[in-house]
Amino acid sequence: MNEGASGAGRSGRTGRRPGKADTKPAILDAARARFAAGGFDKTSIRAIAADADVDPALVHHYFGTKQQLFAAVVNFPVDPDPTLAAVDAAPLDELGQTIVRAVVTVWDSPAGPGVVAMVRSIFAGGDQNLARSFLLQVVLERVRARIATADDDGRARVSLAAAQMMGVLTARKIIALEPLASMPIDAVVAAVGPSVQRYLTGDIGAR
Repeated sequence: MNEGASGAGRSGRTGRRPGKADTKPAILDAARARFAAGGFDKTSIRAIAADADVDPALVHHYFGTKQQLFAAVVNFPVDPDPTLAAVDAAPLDELGQTIVRAVVTVWDSPAGPGVVAMVRSIFAGGDQNLARSFLLQVVLERVRARIATADDDGRARVSLAAAQMMGVLTARKIIALEPLASMPIDAVVAAVGPSVQRYLTGDIGAR
């Protein structure tokens, strides 16, 4: 008996699914189920790979990082890593304007219609649990961790900042409320950035 056959006999399996036409959908289905059940933090690439019957390296090959895989699961049309990296690099007192500039730049890019389509889908009854997990555990958690203190975990702050940005997205891209819909990015940053900054690091009243 050759080594390959012996290995298959010990494991009771015929081997991992090779990269083929149905591999990516299988990985996405497995990831969607895992993220829905356990959220981002409690889900591992290894567990997703096992559910999809593929090698973990194949998950990385097709989707990159766990964050990028989660973005694919929720149909987020752009890699979130560059935007998150820009926010990570911003000084604490410039977080508000940096977030507004980074996010509005994505909305105004060729990926913008995809973002709007995703938001419309959620509003129309899409998977809100997965969308909420992606927003809280991938996008906002990195900001929350930076602003958290011993007396304030930052959760209320990031949710208020997110609500502000969702309002801008709705007005600018979904209902096209003028003059905000046509306002240059610099003007949006100047107008909205201070409000987002106050939510993140300023006085927001009793908590």
